[in-house]
Amino acid sequence: MNPKISDFGMARIFSGKQTLANTNRVVGTYGYMSPEYAMEGIFSEKSDVFSFGVLLLEIVSSKKNNSFCLPEESYNNLLGFVWRLWNENKALELMDPTLVESYNSQELMRCIHMGLLCVQDHALDRPTMSTIVSMLCSDATLPIPKQPAYTLERSCEQPEIPSNINDAISINSITITTPQGR
Repeated sequence: MNPKISDFGMARIFSGKQTLANTNRVVGTYGYMSPEYAMEGIFSEKSDVFSFGVLLLEIVSSKKNNSFCLPEESYNNLLGFVWRLWNENKALELMDPTLVESYNSQELMRCIHMGLLCVQDHALDRPTMSTIVSMLCSDATLPIPKQPAYTLERSCEQPEIPSNINDAISINSITITTPQGR
C-alpha cells in the first residue's frame, strides 16, 4: 500500500519503492501537513498518515481543521479541540450533529482515537497505513495517544481593523546626509 493523500502532486516526489524524501520546497495545504514536512521538508508515509488523521477527525466532526475557530475555545484548530475533549472524556461531543440518529458510540470513539494516533507530533509515534487498515477492520485495543501536533492554545480572534484610515497609517520621515570633503 502506498497511499498519497496529503497532496496529489506530492506523489511525484517518490520514485519506485522510496519511502522517505526531503524536499527543498514545501508544498501542500496548511492544516494537513505533518510537522516534519512543514518544518523540515521531510516527507514519508507517516506524512500521509498525519493527513489521514486530520481527514478522519474532520469527517467525524464535520469541521475543517484549517478554518476551525470557536470563539469560546482556547484552541484555534481542530486537533487541539479534539485533544481537549479527549482528555476531558467528552470526545463524543465532537460528533457531527447530523449523525445523532445513526451513530454507534464505540465506532465513533474508535475513529476519534485512531485520528488522534494518526496526528501524533512525532512520525515514529504514528501508526503505518497498514496498521490503520488493521485497526479499522478489528476490535483490537489501540495504544494511548500522545498530545497531537499543533495544539498550542491561543485566541482565534481576528485583529481589529481600524475604522478610520488615519488610525491605520503612520508617517515616517527620513533624513539623508551626504558628507562632502573639505
